[in-house]
Amino acid sequence: MSDHPNTSPLRRFLSRRAIVTGGGSGIGAELVMTLLDEGARVVVIDRDPAGAPEGSIRVKADLSHAVEVERAFTEAIAALDGVDVLFNNAGIPSTTSVIDCGSDEWDTVLAVNVRAVGLGIRAVLPGMLEQGHGVIVSTASAAALVGLPDRAAYSASKAAVIALSRQVAVQYADRGIRSNTVCPGTVDSPWVARLLAHADDPEASHRDLVARQPLGRLATPREVADAMLYLASDQASFITGTDLVIDGGILAR
Repeated sequence: MSDHPNTSPLRRFLSRRAIVTGGGSGIGAELVMTLLDEGARVVVIDRDPAGAPEGSIRVKADLSHAVEVERAFTEAIAALDGVDVLFNNAGIPSTTSVIDCGSDEWDTVLAVNVRAVGLGIRAVLPGMLEQGHGVIVSTASAAALVGLPDRAAYSASKAAVIALSRQVAVQYADRGIRSNTVCPGTVDSPWVARLLAHADDPEASHRDLVARQPLGRLATPREVADAMLYLASDQASFITGTDLVIDGGILAR
């Protein structure tokens, strides 16, 4: 059991086997803590898995390299002896316009945010199909659904995650597979903190991010993780091919 303050009394994931990419911090770490609390066995795949909650199996991998993705998933699946739930949570930001986004940035963002998601799904699907059940939850973004300044590669990558998730949902629905995405707005996460730290005026930039959400604050990692856990649980057994928006009202403007 973890010592985080939101320990769940539920046991939705008892004996389930889960892989969480990007589980070393932020939303991913929250996912892992609850999964462990609810009885799951969890492998974290992360570039720096040292921060992953105690009790998880940690696999280090740079998801921008295809060979690293494939190696990490092979190791994770072997450690769990199969997979019931995959959380494609890892992703990297990009804060440039289409004019300023160079080819190297495009390649890296698409490699981590799209290709690694596809390779992860490809790795777990054969086993899920053989056992007749499996759930995939992928992290997209509200930026995939509404135009935001200086998010060219990021928005494109997250829109691709939505399209891929829907395609997988339709193709494998009749074989016991569910596939959904979550689309967060701005989350009070470590990478947002790093983004603000490099801003010319961090306080003004933070105010701008907060003002973007009609609810007047950033989402917490816990709020996004809870939505992802719901989609992965049997409580969402009739939900597939959908995109759960957690954006504080951005899309409602």
